[in-house]
Amino acid sequence: MSHFSQIKTQIRKLSSLQAALTDLGIDWKAGPQPVRGYRGQTRTAEVTIEQDNGYDVGFSWNGNEYELVADLQYWAQPLTVDRFLSKVTQRYAYHTVLSETTQKGFQVAEQQQNADGSIRLVLQRWSA
Repeated sequence: MSHFSQIKTQIRKLSSLQAALTDLGIDWKAGPQPVRGYRGQTRTAEVTIEQDNGYDVGFSWNGNEYELVADLQYWAQPLTVDRFLSKVTQRYAYHTVLSETTQKGFQVAEQQQNADGSIRLVLQRWSA
């Protein structure tokens, strides 16, 4: 019986996920890498976060999105699973917006971190 949980996300762009984890100061390894779980069980993931307790957290491609894969009984991150995913998703969205808009010729004119944790971006594009 597997102890692994798979939590769906809206994360589809690997480079933005990796940048988000780096922004949050999370050490990660590029995959494919094994995610270690209960009694030596493993799952393969494209991003692996090793924990000090010998159990890992990972993000695995399911054909549509990157799912969070972990044995939640051994979750050892400083944030709860929900808060962790919330922070990762926010930084992921930030990097995805920057990447997509830069490709369309936009530049960041203004960026503001609000007291509620949200980020306000003002983008501009000059046309000839």
